[in-house]
Amino acid sequence: MERKCGCWAVLRRSVSLKGAGCKPSTASNSANSIPRTSLVYDAAAEIRYLNASNREMCAPNEVQTSSDNPPDALPLETKAPRQLLEFSFQELKSATGNFRPDSILGEGGFGYVFKGWIEENGTAPAKPGSGITVAVKSLKPDGLQGHREWVAEVDFLGQLHHPNLVKLIGFCLEDDQRLLVYEFMTRGSLENHLFRRTIPLPWSNRIKIALGAAKGLAFLHRGPKPVIYRDFKTSNILLDSEYNAKLSDFGLAKAGPQGDKTHVSTRVVGTYGYAAPEYVMTGHLTSKSDVFSFGVVLLEILTGRRSMDKKRPSGEQNLVAWARPYLADKRKVYQLVDPRLELNYSLKGVQKVSQLSYNCLSRDPKSRPSMDEVVKVLSPLQDLNDLAILSHHARLSQPGRRKKKPDGSHQVSLNQSRSIRDSPVNASRQRCK
Repeated sequence: MERKCGCWAVLRRSVSLKGAGCKPSTASNSANSIPRTSLVYDAAAEIRYLNASNREMCAPNEVQTSSDNPPDALPLETKAPRQLLEFSFQELKSATGNFRPDSILGEGGFGYVFKGWIEENGTAPAKPGSGITVAVKSLKPDGLQGHREWVAEVDFLGQLHHPNLVKLIGFCLEDDQRLLVYEFMTRGSLENHLFRRTIPLPWSNRIKIALGAAKGLAFLHRGPKPVIYRDFKTSNILLDSEYNAKLSDFGLAKAGPQGDKTHVSTRVVGTYGYAAPEYVMTGHLTSKSDVFSFGVVLLEILTGRRSMDKKRPSGEQNLVAWARPYLADKRKVYQLVDPRLELNYSLKGVQKVSQLSYNCLSRDPKSRPSMDEVVKVLSPLQDLNDLAILSHHARLSQPGRRKKKPDGSHQVSLNQSRSIRDSPVNASRQRCK
């Protein structure tokens, strides 16, 4: 029989069940904890931040400050909570084939994510390949993200409905077991497509994904009670079969400042390389913190480089620090483009994306655009057809053209030219002639 439960009921139960399987956090002077400094921009502090490794920023047992939301505080009341399904542990165990290792989709601070199948009109498990495909996230007993983050996930996704937010289907809260059930995203994370696939993600798909993710953040920020996502990164952007982007993992989301308040003071959590420097240094959180993180991801989309990569030469390991000089010079921005794209990208699109990323990464939070403004900039870029490869061919085909040293936007080696000529995009274009 189908069981439903709104998130209010979940949170009421969670208050009484906090002690079950959840150890109270204790203060810890961990090496991972980050000292807070003044609000004044400190270049030396930012350099230390930029040179940090790409890791989670909260210590496993770090105490949460009193300013953080209590677990039974809901950030939004503008929409009725979605009716979430309440699963038993046995149902999810059967749906995932006893949590088989070969059904693991991924792993994060929360725990493992398994692929499973459930019946269309209820919580009963279904045979693999039938019913509805779901992603089941199981909380590790000793995970970095504990009961509070589990509640936050149910809290936010139980109420927030938007095409660019992943859909939470239901949950399991049984003894010390805490699981979440989501819609299954066919193409996995943006991180996989940018950094773990040999075939490069096409430019048009990159723009589509960036726009979808921007719309998701804009939706969170613009409500009467805004929400700050706080953990925006490529691994939290999931893609469906049509490359539509959806934000996932709301365990670190926070209700934003309201009224006369300019920020929310909170513990520093997230991932180095994505978090805004002023947030890392002060613990003051605003929607512009998310905008900075978006700028980092936009830079990853443009360059095909990770935000932090210790395998690269010194000076190139932190993407933001390395790319800033290029972003500030229109003649150099094309040198940032992911070389795997060859010349299959929009010239104007690269200029717009570079400028937008530069603005989002401003050291002054007040100078960063809002996410609504970001959406306005990205929207027209989907329709641009000024591919660099076409411009290059046009230059080569002009009769009597004097040879001149190519600028940064059109530097093409012999090997690149051959790759361009034989590329699938160019081949399909020639077949259409």
